Amino acid sequence: MGVPSFFRWLVQRYPKIVSDANSDENHHGLEFDNLYLDMNGIIHPCFHPEDMLFPPTTFEDVFSNIYDYIDQLFNIVKPRKLLYMAIDGVAPRAKMNQQRARRFRTAKDNEAAEEVETKLRKNFEREGKKVLPREESELSDSNIITPGTEFMDLLSKKLQNYIKRRMTTDSRWSKIKVILSDANVPSEGEHKIMSFIRAQRSSEGYDPNTQHCLYGLDADLIMLALATHEVHFSILREDVLVHEEILNGVSELERSARKAESYSGKCRGWFKQVVDKSESVPKPASCHIEVVSASEKSDRCSEASKKLNRRLPVMKKPFQYLHIWLLREYLHIDLNISDPPENLNIDLERIIDDFIFICFFTGNDFLPHMPTLEIHEGAIDLLMYVYKKEMKNLGGYLVDTHLIEDKKGRYIKLKRVEKFILSVGEYEEKIFKKRLEIKERKLRRIQSELLNAQDTEDDGCIEANLWSSLGNTDNAFQDRKMSEIVDSTSGLDEKDISLTDYSEVLNNTKELMQELKDRIQHQSDTFRNGGLFSDKVKLGVQGWKKRYYEVKFSAKTDEVEQRRRSLVAKYTEGLCWVLKYYFSGVPSWTWFYPFHYGPFASDLKGLTQVNVKFQKGLPLKPFDQLLAVLPPKSCHALPEAYKRLMVDADSSILEFYPARFETDADGKRFMWQAICKLPFIQEDRLLVETKKAETELKDHEKERNAETADQLFIGSSSGLGEQISSVYKNCTSFMQNDYIKINDMLNCNNGLTMVDLFVPLSSAMD
Repeated sequence: MGVPSFFRWLVQRYPKIVSDANSDENHHGLEFDNLYLDMNGIIHPCFHPEDMLFPPTTFEDVFSNIYDYIDQLFNIVKPRKLLYMAIDGVAPRAKMNQQRARRFRTAKDNEAAEEVETKLRKNFEREGKKVLPREESELSDSNIITPGTEFMDLLSKKLQNYIKRRMTTDSRWSKIKVILSDANVPSEGEHKIMSFIRAQRSSEGYDPNTQHCLYGLDADLIMLALATHEVHFSILREDVLVHEEILNGVSELERSARKAESYSGKCRGWFKQVVDKSESVPKPASCHIEVVSASEKSDRCSEASKKLNRRLPVMKKPFQYLHIWLLREYLHIDLNISDPPENLNIDLERIIDDFIFICFFTGNDFLPHMPTLEIHEGAIDLLMYVYKKEMKNLGGYLVDTHLIEDKKGRYIKLKRVEKFILSVGEYEEKIFKKRLEIKERKLRRIQSELLNAQDTEDDGCIEANLWSSLGNTDNAFQDRKMSEIVDSTSGLDEKDISLTDYSEVLNNTKELMQELKDRIQHQSDTFRNGGLFSDKVKLGVQGWKKRYYEVKFSAKTDEVEQRRRSLVAKYTEGLCWVLKYYFSGVPSWTWFYPFHYGPFASDLKGLTQVNVKFQKGLPLKPFDQLLAVLPPKSCHALPEAYKRLMVDADSSILEFYPARFETDADGKRFMWQAICKLPFIQEDRLLVETKKAETELKDHEKERNAETADQLFIGSSSGLGEQISSVYKNCTSFMQNDYIKINDMLNCNNGLTMVDLFVPLSSAMD
């Protein structure tokens, strides 16, 4: 997960920062030393791809897809020195609340989609329409992509073998170092990568001209890359928009025209209207949908049917680079301080740090969304505008990351931060009124169009276009559910049916998929599904702040101020926690924000009165985290003793795992925007129970629950490999193995403190 809408905003404002990437070009002379892979951005699309008629059904299918994906990225980037693969390990407690909500939501959505699909299949059966049957799949629950599960344990072993195989068969791999940081190494993948880069930068002999390339899908990778202050840094990611257009049959010429039109370099949303007090409302972006013809779809299905017994790899997608050095130049220009405070030294690195910090207010994985700011409305434009406008009054920069380890918290200037965010809060009333005006206008328009569409045969097309034009940005769930429907052909014997019959079955199945997708979308849209759109707070209507605390926090009138102060205190702690996490590493494994909602910008008063101190603590063990984030529907991923804690009626922590929970969609149009109001895990109570359960673990389960170290693989052609090989030159006790494994403390100017080191036996014995 990352900052919603951030990447789209960034590319539209600074179009030159992106360039196309593929393995057949030299990318204008770009060469990279180190390639870092945020592996969860690879695992998920290989586990539940959204573009395959016959998605994977076994672990082996997923592993093969992952190998293909890594090969493709390696061929594009061609790293000369290092490949670092980082899988999400146990996360800090601050992240677990978001992980828990997401996994509970996934289970709830899957259950609802299952009910809709069952009804649709019965309808098709009554109408005599044959469809592809369901097939048993090992991949029915994506929640197993969590540290501690059998799947993640097996993935680590498979990747180790994959690396060894590539180093043996590919000369490019044998010349570099490869590091695998699997799910048993604590911390999120992208933050393990950043810790590694920081350690490199601080090591003796580090080359400041090292060329870095990071692959990942999360938008917050851009912030993390900026935070390294490495100039030679690019981010590789899928070009999602182009990929979707290719699937819809959009020509290359039309894609180029769209890109030229959308990358206008202008700010998004209506922020300028609020600042300039303009009354005009911009027209929604035009939307064009080109539907592939039925005959072409049929041809594709027929072709797919000929390959039923073959493993279909994940479709090769277009990739693009986002160049951090160009983004730095853009920010240097865009955040130019025309009237700085006296004696202020204008420093680009300090400005970049402040930019990263002010973007925290738009939301992240650790703090809930602030109601005031929406990126698609122009929130970042507003933050940048206020930052430049108020810099002289602020008296200097907001943060000083050179002091990030300071125990007294001097790395953040809370007095300046308070002035800054209260200046943003001055626009709050205008923002809410404009938002309410647009929402009411949009609702009236939709209701009118739905009434007019009832008598037309093209009702479905109208709704599809409306869905797109209204800016739905989270179709991943719906698309994934559609792709998971067609996951079986075992119920059909190709010998007994003609190609025509089979084509009809495929077309019926695609019709089923589309209808399921339409129904899920319809149910998610509170404007369209016939339910009553709820907005109890009514932001923009007089008394909105009082209603917010009464509705969201059940605070009585005389309790509002007390609740505001506690909210602000924890939010201030959260800002400090996130800042340290981005620039230094985990400040506390146990800290978390204990509310489901964030404060308003105008609420952030008295920040200097907050005493911020963090206790480092320790990461949870993998099975403890599984208990902290998984819903009861995913209890199969736990060892039996831990599973009982989740489902047994006499479990002392059963209330942590509600079968039904409240989702707050008040003021939201789409159900996926709703807040999951789950009870917060009480870590001390959880650990008391898991300590007992741990005694029942089998040996192989204990291995899954253990914390491990990064694994360093040395190619026979690398300098370090040759040095280590010389130590074992006369050793004969390793002849039965392909690789020598050494557990050691190493300092190879690579930032590692402890590794499992793998050296090819052939190299050691030569």
